[in-house]
Amino acid sequence: MRGNADAHQLIAPGSLDAVLSLMADEPGVWTPFAGGTELMVMHAAGRLRAKKLVSLGNLRELNFLRNEAEWFAIGAGTTFREVRACEEIAAEFPLLYESASWIGTIANQSRATIGGNIVNGSPAADSPPALLVYDAEIEMVSAHGSRRVPYSEFHTGYKENVLSKEELLFAIYLPKRFAGHNQYLRKVGTRKALAISKVAMAAIARVDSGVMRDVRVAAASLAPFPARMFKTEAALEGERMNDATIAAAREALLSEAQPIDDIRSTAEYRRTVAANLVEDFLQKWIAELNEARA
Repeated sequence: MRGNADAHQLIAPGSLDAVLSLMADEPGVWTPFAGGTELMVMHAAGRLRAKKLVSLGNLRELNFLRNEAEWFAIGAGTTFREVRACEEIAAEFPLLYESASWIGTIANQSRATIGGNIVNGSPAADSPPALLVYDAEIEMVSAHGSRRVPYSEFHTGYKENVLSKEELLFAIYLPKRFAGHNQYLRKVGTRKALAISKVAMAAIARVDSGVMRDVRVAAASLAPFPARMFKTEAALEGERMNDATIAAAREALLSEAQPIDDIRSTAEYRRTVAANLVEDFLQKWIAELNEARA
């Protein structure tokens, strides 16, 4: 079954205020979209249920990269190609910079927006693990004002989030305090490129004399939405990097991971690979620590 364009209404008001006014007048009626990379796939397959669509494309108010004193702000309408072209992101937030290169082809990266990647809420989304370990905050706007929440509290279930029917995601804020942390990112897929992740993991920590502090671990495809691995973090926080800590972290990860069987992989495979990734980043950090001591 293929989609029928005549079954949908599309408008492009041209300004953020106009979009917010429309959504306030008819809450829940209009479905906003930006790059449309996910939406067009659904439409082509005949699975696009939304009948009224409002375009956010080319809204200047949503497209910005702003280097502030304590935060780096990314407008929700910023494409992944623009993220990849930003030297400040490459230097300050290398995990986000790298994950942006995982988003499909160059053509996809030129259309897909970071806000759309977040709101779509796929458990396998590429950018969220990095955003989660960087303690990102999400700003949402409506005709009535704005509010910010930690990104770790944004997703509430599979394809569900805290946005009201009148709100849009406006910007992502990254605190500028992780440059001195050890950082790790890995994606496991069917291929090295153009593949949806079977499992992806990001991790950061400050390592002081072999002891792990300020630990953050996040994963894709281990829960109904991209999520922090809080039990795994707790098993690592304040511990020395050694075989016992690795074993405890693996056990914690296996106890909190909730993957599913689907067309790309099995839950058992995902759990096993995720535990191996935990061990991988710890072993890499131990090797770096030993090199520094040599």
